[in-house]
Amino acid sequence: MAGARRGGGAVAVGAGILLSRLAGLVRERAIAFYLGNSAAAGAFRAALRIPNLLQNLLGEGVLSASFIPVYSRLRAQGRDADAARVARVIATLLALTASLISLIGVFAAGPLVDLIAPGFDGETRDLTVRMVQILFPGVALLVLSAWCLGVLNSHRHFFLSYASPVLWNAAIIATAIVGGRRIAGGGGDLAIWLAWGAVIGSALQLVVQLPAVLRLLRGFRPSLEVNDPEVRATLRTFGPVLLGRGSVQLSAYLDQFLASFLGAEIVSTLGYAQIIYLLPVSLFGMAVSAAELPEMSSVDGDHAAVSAKLQARLKQSLRRVVFLVVPSAVAFVAIGNSIVGLLFQTGHFNAHDSDAVWIVLAGSAIGLSAGTQGRLLASVFYALGDTKRPLYAALVRVAITFVTGVIAVWPLRWALDYGPEWGAFGLTASAGVAAWVEFLLLKRWLGHRIGAVPVPGGLGLTALGLACGAGAVAAVTARAAHALHLPGVVGALAAIGVFGALYLGGAVLAQIPEVDALTRRLRR
Repeated sequence: MAGARRGGGAVAVGAGILLSRLAGLVRERAIAFYLGNSAAAGAFRAALRIPNLLQNLLGEGVLSASFIPVYSRLRAQGRDADAARVARVIATLLALTASLISLIGVFAAGPLVDLIAPGFDGETRDLTVRMVQILFPGVALLVLSAWCLGVLNSHRHFFLSYASPVLWNAAIIATAIVGGRRIAGGGGDLAIWLAWGAVIGSALQLVVQLPAVLRLLRGFRPSLEVNDPEVRATLRTFGPVLLGRGSVQLSAYLDQFLASFLGAEIVSTLGYAQIIYLLPVSLFGMAVSAAELPEMSSVDGDHAAVSAKLQARLKQSLRRVVFLVVPSAVAFVAIGNSIVGLLFQTGHFNAHDSDAVWIVLAGSAIGLSAGTQGRLLASVFYALGDTKRPLYAALVRVAITFVTGVIAVWPLRWALDYGPEWGAFGLTASAGVAAWVEFLLLKRWLGHRIGAVPVPGGLGLTALGLACGAGAVAAVTARAAHALHLPGVVGALAAIGVFGALYLGGAVLAQIPEVDALTRRLRR
C-alpha cells in the first residue's frame, strides 16, 4: 500500500504539473508570437521575477519544508484539530506579511527594478517599473495559493494544487490574444496587458483551491495564536528554510541581475530557456519530492528504523529521477534547437532567437541532474527537522554561481570577445557546476544522518550512455530534415520522436526496471 501511495502521489503531482506546464508552454508561445525576444519581453520577465521571488520565498518553497512536516506529523498522530489550528495561524501570518510586502513593493518599484535589473534604462526601465507596480498585489494571492498547496499535499490531494496554475497561465494567454489583436501601441502596451492578466490569474489560482481546503479544515477563521508550540516549531524552521529554499530564487535573481548588463533581449532569452529547463525539474524532480515529503515526514520509530525507511524511499525516488532527468539533459544539448523551435518559433520569434535560447539551454543541462537529485536530498533533511544543512549547501551554491557568473559576463567575455548569448551560457553553466557542489555536500551530510545515500551511479551512467547514443541519431535526423527542406515542426517532431524511441528502446534492452514502471503508469 505504501508503494502504491507513493507512486500514486508522484503520478498525481506529475499529472497536475504536466497540465500546468503545457499551459505554460502555450502561454510562452503566445508571448513569443506577440512580443518575440524583444526588450518588452525582457521587461515583462524582469518585472515578473520580483513578485515571483517573494511568492516562492514566502510560499511553496518555505511552506513545503517548514509547514508540511509539522502538519503531516500532527495528522499522523491523529491530532487533526491541532493541525487545523496551525494551518489557520500560518495562513493568517502569511496573508498579513504578504499584503504588507505587496504594499511596500508598489511604492518601492523603482528602486527594486534598479536592484534586480540595473542594466535597464530609459523606456525599458520605466515599463518594468510600471509592470512591477501592477504585479505586486498578486503576491499575497499567490502566497495564499501556496498555503492551499501545503494543506492539500499534506492530505495527499496532490492534483488540484499542482494543476491550479493552469488558470494563471490561461489568464495571461487570454490577455495576450485579446491585447495582441486590439492594441496598436506596440510591445510595451501589450506587456502591460500581460501584467494585468497575471494578477487576474493569481486570483483564479487561489479561488479554485479554497473550497477543497476549507472543507478539509472544516472552515476557517483568522488566528494569531503564535504561542502555540506547534506554530512555534513551524516558525523556528521558517528562517533557515527561507534562506535555504530561497537560494534557488536568489540564484535566478543573480542570473537576471548579471544578464541585464548583456541587454534586455538576453533577459528574455534566459526566461525562454528557463521555461524549458523547468519542465523536467517540475515533472520529475518536483513531482517526486512533493509526493515524498509528507510521507517521509510521517515516518516514525527509532533511529535505525527511520534511517532504513528513508533509505528505502530515497533509493526508489532517486532512481526514478535519474532515469528521466539524465536523458532530458542530453536532449537539451543534442536537439535543443529543435525543441526551442517547436515550442517558440512563431510570429516575432525567429530562427536566430531559437539558436540563442538553445545556447543558454545547453548550459542549463550541466546541472539538471544534480539540481533535481539535490532537491530530493534536501527534502529528507526537512523531513528530519534539519533545516541548517540544506541552508549551508545552498549558500555555497549561490556563492559559486555568482562568482563564476561575474567572470563569465565580464573578464572572460572581454578576453575571448564572445557574444552576449554565450555570456548567458556562462551564467547557466556556472549555476550547473554549483548545483553539483551542492548535491555532493548534501549527499555527504545526509550520509552522516541515515547512513549510505543510495545514489544510483550505475543507472546514471547507463542512462547517460543510452541518451548520448539517442541524441547523436536524433541530431542527425534534425539535420537531415533541414537539408530536405521539411517544415521545422516536422523536423523537430521527428528528432524528438527518434530520441525518445531510441532511449526507451535501449532501456528495455538494458532491462532497466524503471521503464516498465513508466509504461505501466502511462497506460493507466
